[in-house]
Amino acid sequence: MFSILRNRDFGLLWLAGLVSYAGDFALIVALPLHVYSLTGSATATAAAFAASFLPGVLFGSIAGVFVDRWDRKRTMVVTHLLRAIILLPLLLAPNSLGLLYAVAAAQGANGLFFSPAESALLPTLVGKDRLVAANAMNALNDNFGRLIGPAVGALLYSRTGIAGVALVDAATYVGSALLIGLIATDARPARDEDTVIDGSPLKRMVSDWRAGLRVVRDDRSLSVLFATSSLGNVAEGVFLTLGLAPLVLDVLGGTPAQVGWLGTAQAVGGLIAGVSLVRIGQRLTMRWLVGGGLVGLGLADFAAFNAHRLAAPGTPAVAVAMGWMGLAGFPVVAGGAGRQALVQTRAPDAYRGRVFGALSAVRGVAMLIGLGVGGVLGDAIGIVPVLSASAVLRALAGVLALTLLPRNESTPGGSDPLAREAPTVGPTEAAKRKG
Repeated sequence: MFSILRNRDFGLLWLAGLVSYAGDFALIVALPLHVYSLTGSATATAAAFAASFLPGVLFGSIAGVFVDRWDRKRTMVVTHLLRAIILLPLLLAPNSLGLLYAVAAAQGANGLFFSPAESALLPTLVGKDRLVAANAMNALNDNFGRLIGPAVGALLYSRTGIAGVALVDAATYVGSALLIGLIATDARPARDEDTVIDGSPLKRMVSDWRAGLRVVRDDRSLSVLFATSSLGNVAEGVFLTLGLAPLVLDVLGGTPAQVGWLGTAQAVGGLIAGVSLVRIGQRLTMRWLVGGGLVGLGLADFAAFNAHRLAAPGTPAVAVAMGWMGLAGFPVVAGGAGRQALVQTRAPDAYRGRVFGALSAVRGVAMLIGLGVGGVLGDAIGIVPVLSASAVLRALAGVLALTLLPRNESTPGGSDPLAREAPTVGPTEAAKRKG
């Protein structure tokens, strides 16, 4: 099952991710707790999330231009070391609200370079025929982090304050950077034939950025992925606004301690799903992973949001919601692995960082829309109707993906068992550049 970890370089990258994810989720829990303890304001706490989120909306697409120019291993090492350094001022001024926001924004900005570089390098490390398994293994990292990090972060914060959490998170970044530095594979991106050599740096950057967008525009699968992922992320924004504390406390009759249980349940489901997907991922197709993942998550979310109606007499609604959120872990992992693999196979190596950067920017805009819609309509219409509508939107996005993604869009090394024989569609310009 874990034979892919025998690949030395992927094993190093996977272990590096496991270390840094635990630190990331510790800080994700501790930082809003600290802001709220300083201000007593939910708005100020939400602003801390927005500060880390905004760089992706503004600069995510542009960051991909540089990811496609620089050595990707070096990019990951440098960004992790910078992340560690950025956290250190919190040791000196832990109660400065402005500094907390600045640190959150700087951490988010560094992530714009790390995540596309990691995703773009993965096909080089494992080969395209192992991408689904590799992405499923990376999903295990994320869910391990969700299980371990919040508990560690809350415990550290209660005993050492935000400074102690920052120090531990910085140490995980340094350890992760050292592991990534041991990767031996050549991590330089392929040359872009359309790169403008003459002209000002700004002209070259804009030209490279437009070339990356053309790859998305000219490739049907990528265009469909961007559109359906946008709809799904609008739903995710609504969930972040209404699907945690408001749902648990005001609808399901839970306690503040139980708010985090939904995320824990999904993480457990995600761990099981990651292990399963490593085993069977090659038998599925990217079309069914992406589309089925969105449909499955929409249905599971709908049931969780209406758990108070589905619960049998005497059964706590929170427990029913946890069960459905555990099931949601499966489509979350499947859909995430499918999306990653689709970009990694459809986007040429020379453009991969830009495509991932653009996807990050589009995701950020869509989630901001969802946050706004959830906040406004949740008060006007009600929590459950708005959440239920968001779940339906996500499921419809999955139906669109299943309908519009080419039936011959199989996973690397796999085939679509439900696709009928059809003539092969001629390659797009992006596919031609893949060689």
